Amino acid sequence: MGSSMLSKLKQYKDLRSQAKTVQDVLSKETAHGSGASNKVNVVMDGNQKIMSLDIDDSLLSPDNKEQIQKGIIEALEGATKQIQKIMAKKIQSGEMEMPDISGLR
Repeated sequence: MGSSMLSKLKQYKDLRSQAKTVQDVLSKETAHGSGASNKVNVVMDGNQKIMSLDIDDSLLSPDNKEQIQKGIIEALEGATKQIQKIMAKKIQSGEMEMPDISGLR
């Protein structure tokens, strides 16, 4: 194995530990999204893992299937946008840095 291969492996290992740090920081964050006039609510952690999904009983009938589906999509989009804002703030404040992958090409 040449030295360039070894340095690539080291870069990869560093990236993995940076990515793990980012995941650890984000796992402590939560974001909330809602849809269908607040009748569908979702809570995600900062890694976009869904922690809870709640659908109001008043929506639960086959007639409301489309409204429920749209509500879930709205709620997920809202929570995802919130997570992106949290990430941007953390990067701007220097609390978190994105791994530099430019050297891996």
